[in-house]
Amino acid sequence: MRIETGDCLDVLRTLPADSVDAIVTDPPYGLAFMGKRWDYDVPSVEIWAECLRVLKPGGHLLAFAGTRTQHRMAVRVEDAGFEIRDLIAWVYGSGFPKSLDVSKAIDKAAGAERAVVGKKVTGRALGGSNWRDGDAGGQETVDITAPATEAARQWAGWGTALKPALEPITVARKPLIGTVAENVLAHGTGALNVDECRVPGEPVPVFDTLGGRKFEQTHTQPERRTQQVGTSDAGRWPANLIHDGSEEVVGLLNDAARFFYCAKASAKDRDEGVAGVAGVAGVGALRDGGRQSLPRKNHHPTVKPTDLMRYLCRLVTPPGGTVLDPFMGSGSTGKAAMLEGFDFIGIERDPEYAKIAEARIGAVRRLI
Repeated sequence: MRIETGDCLDVLRTLPADSVDAIVTDPPYGLAFMGKRWDYDVPSVEIWAECLRVLKPGGHLLAFAGTRTQHRMAVRVEDAGFEIRDLIAWVYGSGFPKSLDVSKAIDKAAGAERAVVGKKVTGRALGGSNWRDGDAGGQETVDITAPATEAARQWAGWGTALKPALEPITVARKPLIGTVAENVLAHGTGALNVDECRVPGEPVPVFDTLGGRKFEQTHTQPERRTQQVGTSDAGRWPANLIHDGSEEVVGLLNDAARFFYCAKASAKDRDEGVAGVAGVAGVGALRDGGRQSLPRKNHHPTVKPTDLMRYLCRLVTPPGGTVLDPFMGSGSTGKAAMLEGFDFIGIERDPEYAKIAEARIGAVRRLI
């Protein structure tokens, strides 16, 4: 394991070419999240080009993105020289909309005071702003008010945003050298670990095509395909959709068992290994006579669940390979890589988050 604190572009330039097997990362989304300076743009083409350089031929990149800036992320990845292979959607039911109440805005502009008619509990992110896709946070109670002007009554119930329910993950690959078979044999990269990422379930039918090629039934079969020749109990083929197992999402899917599922990061997952780390301050840290009381919490605002990151690392990394995360944050990718038996290189510009990451990953290393 190697953890580097510093600007990822500077650190990436110190890594040898063709030296890592996979990159799994949750980079800035370019949404100016919580006013953070690091989130004012998606990573540059220059950064992705360095990622391309250090990856082995055929190595995969998995990069989370926001729904509003996925296009910018994917274009920059492609402009750096990657091949865009797919997009995985992580779907969940616990997102909260960041929407402007048009009726309230009209009353505010008119200087009209609204009457309080009730209370409601709403989700808020760490730091006080509305939740971003996939983030953890808390709750607060807010007033329910009635429109005060006729114009506000006319536009009651109108907003400006949808409820966030998915995060896209760009699936990209460094160009192969030769065929897939030649690249895999030479470098160990270029393919996906399908069998180790299958979704357990009931046996699925296996059919023969007219040309004698077997395939698994995952949808209605075209007429050109012929008779069933058996069944497979290896599990369902991994799909480009992952869900959180919530009642809301499962209710929308005809067969949720077809897909891998993983809930958002729990408090235990976020904070495991962090307790007792000197200098790690949580949200709401108190000051007493110039001294700071330090709650032992992982207060990074965009923590991804370890089980999700394990699945993604396993999907694209060969046995014994090295996973790189150039935007390490609080270390979920590193924690996942260790649990899957991979080596890990993490880069984080914020020393405090790097310390949290080292503690979380270190706690896993002591257990395996």
